[in-house]
Amino acid sequence: MDNGLKHSTLTESIIGTFFEIYNELGHGFLESVYENSLAIALREKGFEVRQQIAIPVHFRGKLVGDFVADIIVDRSVLLELKSARTIDAAHVAQLLNYLKATDIEVGLLLNFGHKPEFKRLAFENRRKRPVEEGKSLMSALFD
Repeated sequence: MDNGLKHSTLTESIIGTFFEIYNELGHGFLESVYENSLAIALREKGFEVRQQIAIPVHFRGKLVGDFVADIIVDRSVLLELKSARTIDAAHVAQLLNYLKATDIEVGLLLNFGHKPEFKRLAFENRRKRPVEEGKSLMSALFD
């Protein structure tokens, strides 16, 4: 279904897979259990899945640290997984900052808490500062 949102078909499939896993496993496991389960299920559906990708963060042209993306699907959607009581503003801010630090424009925050919940965030590349001249960050990470 094309609803005008960037990567909508992909995100709908990821969200559907998230609910499949939640319905099968329930809540109460560590995030790593859900991460590995989601990676397996998405790969079974034919998606390219990368886990625990270190992504550099720059400030004024200098490397100041890294963050680790839980999952990147088809080089297009960044997934941040939680196993918390509920999604809160800090989780949303974390994913938004991850999107700002990459050339990925769409992210999903997936919470395997008492109730399954998700948030879809988007941050267009035209609003971001270039990370470095030349190659895109995703090209540098995956090639």
